[in-house]
Amino acid sequence: MVAPMNQPDTRPEKPDDLAHEPASGSLSARARAAVAPQLPYLSGLNPEQRAAVEATEGPVLVLAGAGTGKTRVLTTRIAHLIATGRAQPHQILAVTFTNKAAREMRERVTSVIGPVAEGMQWLGTFHSIGTKILRRHAELVGLRSDFTILGTDDQLRLMKQVIEAEGIDEKRWPARQLASLIDGWKNRGLGPNQIPAGEAGAFASGRGGKLYTAYQDRLKTLNAVDFGDLLLECLRLWREHPDILEQYQNRFRYMLVDEYQDTNVAQYLWLRLLAQARKNLCCVGDDDQSIYGWRGAEVDNILRFEHDFSGAVVIRLERNYRSTAHILSAASVLISKNQSRLGKTLRTEDEPGEKVTITGAWDSEDEARLIGEEIEALHAKKHSLAEIAILVRISAQMREIEDRLVTLGVPYRVIGGPRFYERAEIRDALAYLRVVNQPADDLAFERIVNVPKRGLGDATIQVLHNHARAARVPLVEAARFIVETDELKPKPRSTLRDLLTSFGRWSKLSETMTQSEVAQTVLEESGYTDMWQKDKSADAAGRLENLKELVRSMEEFPDLQSFLEHVSLVMEANESDTTERVSLMTLHAAKGLEFDTVFLPGWEEGLFPNQRALDESGRAGLEEERRLAHVGLTRARRRAKIFFASNRRIHGLWNSTIPSRFVDDLPEADVEVVEAPANFSYGGTSRFDRMAPFSGSSYQTPGWQRAQAHRSTTDDGGYSARRSGDRRGPMMIEGELVAKSTGAASSFKAGGRVLHSKFGPGTIEAVDGNKLTVEFDKAGRKMVLDSFVDAMG
Repeated sequence: MVAPMNQPDTRPEKPDDLAHEPASGSLSARARAAVAPQLPYLSGLNPEQRAAVEATEGPVLVLAGAGTGKTRVLTTRIAHLIATGRAQPHQILAVTFTNKAAREMRERVTSVIGPVAEGMQWLGTFHSIGTKILRRHAELVGLRSDFTILGTDDQLRLMKQVIEAEGIDEKRWPARQLASLIDGWKNRGLGPNQIPAGEAGAFASGRGGKLYTAYQDRLKTLNAVDFGDLLLECLRLWREHPDILEQYQNRFRYMLVDEYQDTNVAQYLWLRLLAQARKNLCCVGDDDQSIYGWRGAEVDNILRFEHDFSGAVVIRLERNYRSTAHILSAASVLISKNQSRLGKTLRTEDEPGEKVTITGAWDSEDEARLIGEEIEALHAKKHSLAEIAILVRISAQMREIEDRLVTLGVPYRVIGGPRFYERAEIRDALAYLRVVNQPADDLAFERIVNVPKRGLGDATIQVLHNHARAARVPLVEAARFIVETDELKPKPRSTLRDLLTSFGRWSKLSETMTQSEVAQTVLEESGYTDMWQKDKSADAAGRLENLKELVRSMEEFPDLQSFLEHVSLVMEANESDTTERVSLMTLHAAKGLEFDTVFLPGWEEGLFPNQRALDESGRAGLEEERRLAHVGLTRARRRAKIFFASNRRIHGLWNSTIPSRFVDDLPEADVEVVEAPANFSYGGTSRFDRMAPFSGSSYQTPGWQRAQAHRSTTDDGGYSARRSGDRRGPMMIEGELVAKSTGAASSFKAGGRVLHSKFGPGTIEAVDGNKLTVEFDKAGRKMVLDSFVDAMG
């Protein structure tokens, strides 16, 4: 029998393996006296926050919008439960999503009620708490208490062994793909015997389920678990041993969960089992910030809370303490377009502040230039660089922004990952190109000689090193000698000979191809691109996009040597850690952070919302993308600046792009359209074509009207494809981008004669910034940068 919910349960618990912990019951009179002076902590809360703290009994859902003080509510609620004697610290289960959040929560509770908070033994992440429970009952799930938790590398190695033991071709059915499947099943709480037949048959011609079983058996033999098992085995423990479940149900008088919108099915089932007895479950989250569906998070967990936990109280925190009124209004109207949400409207008592700005750029390079100029202008006004963030949808967008910041000398850091040129796939690609450019580059050759896997392992490399040192020659030259001897076995010798032949061929390609075409050929013929195409991990698609961006970026340089020199200079531009820096990151990595000024580039259809998300998930994918836009806007305290480009390289091809539908979702009263590119529409359609002074839009801002007027009156001067009827785009010449304008004025004039090292002599037809449209005597019309031509007498 369970005590009434409005009374603390002071019955002694059944003796069990937890008996060594302090006995349950309310705090002693001495403890209550110690914390009583701290009770005024409630006075600093607004009415909604206080209601969330004091609604202690029964299921409670706190819908906490961005910047509404959810962390304060969580920590104050824990302090309140302890201070009022409703529970001792060890009787409270508090679950966070990161170890950092757990540490901060413990520190905050301690600051409110003192050292008594150190007794919170069950505050941590799902995985850390699951580990603690499993170690206490390991033998009941076929493990020993000293079991090992495998990392990703060990997990993949074990899966490869399982695949090979079944006689399956690992190249055809890679371990990463199996790992992704099994991780997805575990996130949904499914053991090997619970997999739907259709899903089990999706891998290795119907053997996915069998491999899952073999993998789990192998884990038990090794006395090991992976991260998914830390919850899955808990679920099995509790289902097969109800008495153990009852012990934990009785122990945890109150349960609190942070970021509930990010829970997956296994985490939901884990919590639901624990909450069945006392039902004192408080979940804090924001359905409008559920952005991790791609890694298993299930937004329906928070949407159906009232249905799953009958009698639940829902409290909405809508008073924002972070952003200005214009930013909040824009974000609220944007997210209101989603259908699957519980609904709330953020508000603030702060001043209206600056409107959200929308700026159009000609292309992504122009976009990076505009962002760089605005950052310089803000910094000149003493704006802290540490309070500026640039949030992109995909990491491939970072390259041009990083290059621009380096050019301007603006220090920056990439949050949540390495800088563009430091990413593993970029370093690999650059290593190939370094060897093509300079065969004596031993470090580069050694990095990629066996990437992708070619059977040229450590033994082969050691033979090469031995000969190279003895003959005092580079590794490539040593390899040329080795392949003509019997030092290596026939198979690696043949493989190495083929690789050397390929490098020789690639080195000659620069005579007939551009450096970007050479790079594309090298990545394809080496098998490197194919390696990532076959990789089924979640980040493989992003790596492929980064490689395409790398190839695209090379077009701006006259040759491979100058490009590699540029990369070296960029890599050297690494200020000390104490330097104030601009933060650059993806929108996903920005969740939980806040900055005075936030730049949001790339708001275009296909990029944001991301086309892959729309194709794979339909309306659900669109709504998650819109939630991501909402998260981006609400990171800003004072300024939110949205950018879109009218031309962007997508999947290796230049495309005319149109502004994101999310731009259309923004309310006129809170938005100022600052600038739009001249002639940004050249045959394609854009929703901005319908904007003021055209019909179909409520935007009537002066900035937008000026931009539209400029659009209709700008002299084509060879800049617009409309003049010649070429609908491929104003910078496309025979399908090839020759030059892009940086906006700087040129000293050349129309009618002047110039000489180009590649195209020969020609006459300038038009000048736009530092970009010239030239009718060459033999090569025809081309668009080139003025730095690539010399004036003729």
